[in-house]
Amino acid sequence: MNAYRKNPEAIARLTQEQYRVTQEGATERPGTGEYLHNKQVGIYVDIVSGEPLFASSSKYESGCGWPSFTRPIAPANIKELTDTSHGMTRVEVRSAHGDSHLGHVFNDGPVDQGGLRYCINSASLRFIPLEEMERAGYGAYLDQVEEIR
Repeated sequence: MNAYRKNPEAIARLTQEQYRVTQEGATERPGTGEYLHNKQVGIYVDIVSGEPLFASSSKYESGCGWPSFTRPIAPANIKELTDTSHGMTRVEVRSAHGDSHLGHVFNDGPVDQGGLRYCINSASLRFIPLEEMERAGYGAYLDQVEEIR
């Protein structure tokens, strides 16, 4: 198992937008994220720590302007915190090991899949396509990237 953690080298490689989102809790503009319309099969990992966060099988089009997921791939890699900024109370989602700000979770997701919508900034993610997962060390998650039919 990989030791996922926040490290200075990974932070130094971040773009200004990725830094603002993951380290300062900013939000990318709606509709602008690199992964908003990504339909490839694979896994989304923390851009800082590499810890697995979401699978393509839980991604759906919510219409909110950010990539949306119904559930994390490994719940232990997600921390939820109360966020009272901007005059509202929301649940912030952070990576457990990298402590990156990812986005927020809301209770308006697909009811038949648990009712949650993880609204996530593309700037906090790195996408690993299915064909690269094994080589990149994410083979344990291969069974979660596609729905079993």
